[in-house]
Amino acid sequence: MSKKSITRTAITLFFISIFSISAPAEEPKPIQLSIFNPIQLYSEDTDIKGVRLSLLYGKNKSVTGLDLGFVNHNTSGLSKGFQHGFVGIVEEDFVGFQNNFINSTKGNFEGFQWGLVNHAHNMNGFQLGLVNYAGTMKGLQIGLVNVIKQNGQFPVFPIVNWSF
Repeated sequence: MSKKSITRTAITLFFISIFSISAPAEEPKPIQLSIFNPIQLYSEDTDIKGVRLSLLYGKNKSVTGLDLGFVNHNTSGLSKGFQHGFVGIVEEDFVGFQNNFINSTKGNFEGFQWGLVNHAHNMNGFQLGLVNYAGTMKGLQIGLVNVIKQNGQFPVFPIVNWSF
């Protein structure tokens, strides 16, 4: 890359970060592009209904649709759809398919988690991974270590655990 191209890119990223920091909460946006928060098209207070693409770290209130990136972070409300990356963090509720190496949903999860480590506070669905954890569960876990803290068939069990 030439010096001129690098300078143009740096200026563009600077202005994107300034506008994303100062932007108030808005109506849901159909697309979010993020290098890392706060260098993203829209502020973290924005809901995304469509597609979020995060190069390193994307953070928004919620995402409905396709959520792709290295670290995907949703902070509030209900997120729905397909999340794929290295780490998926949902601080509230999620409905759909979470497919990261590390999946964590701190609220209610309904659907399918597939990763090395899966975590859901309240799980209604299926977990497939090396380590699976659910505070409460209605569904099935398959993995090396399976934990259902309350009302599981077994509190901790290898290979398979369930609660219906």
